[in-house]
This record gives sequence, structure tokens and C-alpha cells, in this order.
Amino acid sequence: MIVQMLLPDLIADLPAAVRLQRLVHVLREAFACGAVVLLQREGECLRPIAATGLVQEALGRRFEIARHPRLAALLSRREPTWFEPDSPLPDPYDGLLDSAPDDPLPVHDCMGVSLYMEGELWGALTFDALQAGTFDERARQRLQQLLPLIETTLRITRLEQDNRALRLHRGQEVQAQPSQQSHNIIGASPAISRLLDELRVVADSDLPVLLSGETGVGKELFAHWLHRHSARASQPLVQVNCAALPETLAESELFGHVRGAFSGATGDRGGRFDAADGGTLFLDEIGELPLALQAKLLRALQNGEIQRLGADQPLRVDVRIIAASNRNLADSVAKGDFRADLYHRLSVYPVPIPPLRERGNDVLLLAGHFLEQNRTRLGLRGLHLTADAEQALLGYHWPGNVRELEHVISRAAIKALGREGSRQALIGLNATLLDIPSMAAPIGADPAEAEPQQQVQPLRQAVEALQRQQIRLALEQSDQNWSAAARALGLDASNLHKLAARLGIKAGDSR
Repeated sequence: MIVQMLLPDLIADLPAAVRLQRLVHVLREAFACGAVVLLQREGECLRPIAATGLVQEALGRRFEIARHPRLAALLSRREPTWFEPDSPLPDPYDGLLDSAPDDPLPVHDCMGVSLYMEGELWGALTFDALQAGTFDERARQRLQQLLPLIETTLRITRLEQDNRALRLHRGQEVQAQPSQQSHNIIGASPAISRLLDELRVVADSDLPVLLSGETGVGKELFAHWLHRHSARASQPLVQVNCAALPETLAESELFGHVRGAFSGATGDRGGRFDAADGGTLFLDEIGELPLALQAKLLRALQNGEIQRLGADQPLRVDVRIIAASNRNLADSVAKGDFRADLYHRLSVYPVPIPPLRERGNDVLLLAGHFLEQNRTRLGLRGLHLTADAEQALLGYHWPGNVRELEHVISRAAIKALGREGSRQALIGLNATLLDIPSMAAPIGADPAEAEPQQQVQPLRQAVEALQRQQIRLALEQSDQNWSAAARALGLDASNLHKLAARLGIKAGDSR
């Protein structure tokens, strides 16, 4: 029966995310369990790439194998691994199954299996249930029998991804990668998907890229992503914080100097351009670069030449420039603080990074990532968000963006540990611990013009109102494409239709 349900997806032309989500959905129904998660190995971590039955923030987590003994145990064996209900080993999903969001419970039954592709460890598939005895010997035998079909699904997905990449490069040679290697960008919102699609187009070129965006949006992360996906990925990426360069030493730091160029220059020394030769130079906070240096930087961009401080002859360098700024450089040009010719050279391909408030449910995925980091750092058994905390995160405007979210989660985790006292408890972070307003006025708005504080309403009514809002927003942003909206919301398409019907939302209703 399971084979009959999975076989049609093997021959259908489906996006990778859809095929893998269908796989875990079918397996969850077939084994009648609480959650099924497909995890891909990325270095020393496992990353969920398809899941059903988990709270949404769990999908943003990265599970360090060495710190999760159950995951390490199942990766060490080729056949399915089952853990006794009274096993002392903590489950990575304790408190994260969505079947009991108001009363997070430990997992009582768990099995999993390592997955291989072309003879190499690819990742793992895990099954979890709150009811002990769900995975009997017969269930484990069925999983062993299904293993070849599951791994075939992964191989077909890999082949289709490679074929799409080949078509995208129009026959050019594609660098071999461990398929979708981690890009360290956490998010599934339309805004991030569009951004990554745009970055893929420009990554292989040598065009200068100017990343702009508010403080804390992750410009450095996207600069690293561009380098790793470029033809220069095997060469160095050198990062310079222009705001931290002392003006008296800035020229030497960037371009180097020769012996005797200034007091204390006892020998020739290369600069950051030398270090980045053949690779990428990331100039963070480029708007802070002194005007005197901007002309020399322009020469390097125009001619591929630098001149060390005190030297008579220029040197050729092969460097790709990625610059970033939280300033509006066009305004800086108008004020005379930034050279117009350098600005136009740097902004050959401008890329605005969206603020967190425009990324929808990505805030929950990012919160999950930071929750797992803090759970590991503090040595906690489990750390999760309560329902009111999720609403608070979704309702806040995040003036400090991802960096602010990281700090909010870290502070709340420390306060929660102090309140709970036990590291073995399943600790929940509620809205009070997060200490952020649930609905904030826009940045810079006049408090007198802000909307009056909303009246308290029954929690279920508030949750349903938020669900309606997010579903309508997802439908609107996906042009009423229910499958795309379901992916943005982290739901199965069938579950989205059921939820929308219960909430009274019909096709075309995005009001």
C-alpha cells in the first residue's frame, strides 16, 4: 500500500521540496505516528529538510550529531534503530511534536534509519510517537523493506536538482557539490526565495555586488553565500569592516605598504587585496570608508590595479568585490560623503536584503535555530516556544532584525532556566519571557497616532484570527497558488485546504 502511494511521485515532475514533503506525509500516515522527519547531513549537523508533525520552529533547528546521542546511534547503523520507551537518551524532538502544543510532552516511542546515497552517508529518517508501542517489530521490518524505495526517492530528487542546475547554467560545467549543501540561510518565505534566486544568477559572474539593508538583516551571511556559490569558491574570501579601519592605517590595511613607507614599516607587507587575490573581497560598511581611500578603491575596481603605500609601481590583482552598507549610499553621494563614481561602480548589481518583518513565518524558523543553539549552550534537555510566544514573535516589527531576534531568544532562555531551575525539564519560553510588545507601532511612528491597544480576547479566537491573516497573506503573495502558499506556511497543501475551510477562507479570498 505504501509503495503504491509513493510510486506515482517518483515519475511525476515535482519540485524537490514537494516530493520530499509528500514522502514524509505518506510515511506518517502509513506508520500512524506523531512525526516523521527527513534530515540531511551537513558537516557535523543534521538539518530537517522535510517534516510533518513538528511545530514550525523545529524546522529551523540544526541538530549537532555529537550532542544528540539518538541521532548519533542511528547514523552508526545501516539497519533501522529502535529505542525503548524508557530509554535514558533524550529525543531531539522532546516537546516539539505539534500534537500537544499546549502541553509539550517527551517522545515515548522512536525509531529511525540512516540514509545513504552512492555509498555515502546522506542523512537520516526519524519516526516519533507519544504513544509507547507504536513501533513494534513489524513496523521496523516494514521500514527496512521500504528503505530502497526511500533512498531511490532521494536519488531521483538529486538528479532532478542537478538537471535543473545544468539547464540554469546552459550547458556550462557545474561544480560538483554535495547536492544542496547548506547555504546557512534559514528561511522559506517568498522574500528569501526570490532573493536566493536572484543571488544564484549573479553568483557566477565577477560583477561587483552591493548588498544593502537594515542593521542585523544578515548582509555578511549573504556575502558568504555569494562567494560559496561563485566560481571563486575554492579561493579566499577576505572580509574587511571598513568602519573599524583606523583612518591612519586604512590605506596600508587595504593595499599594503613597502619598507620605509612610514615610521615602523620595517618590511614589505601585503594588504587585504593581496590576500584576496583570485578570490573575493567583502567590504562591509563600505559607506564608512574615508573619502581619500575611495579614489584608490575606484582605481582597483576600474583597472584591477593597486598601489602599495610608498611603492612606485602598481600591482595587478584579480579580486571580486562584494560591498555592504546599512546606509543609503545614494543619499551619501548627494551629501558629498561618498564618491558618485565609486557608488556607480559598486552598485553594478544592487541587492536589497529584506528586513525580518517582511519575511513572515521565517521568524519562527530562525527562532528555532537560536533555540537549539541555546539549548546546547546551556545544556538543556528541551527548549521550545509556547503558543503566545509564537504570536508575539510574529506580531513584532523587529527593528534590530535577525540580530535582535537572536538576543531576545538568548535572554529568554537564560531567564527561563533561572525560573525552572532544572536542566532536565522541557522548558517553554512564553511571551512574558521574550519581553517584546506583541503588536508594535512602525519604527518612527508618532505614538499618538498608533492604533489603540487591542482588547484581550479568547486565545483560540486570537489564534484563528492570526491563522486567517497568515493564510490570506500567503495566498496574496503567491497569486492564489495554494501549493505555493502551503509551502510558504510550512503546511501540506491538503492540510491548508482543510484549515482554510474550517476558518471560512475560500479561493480568491485574500482580504
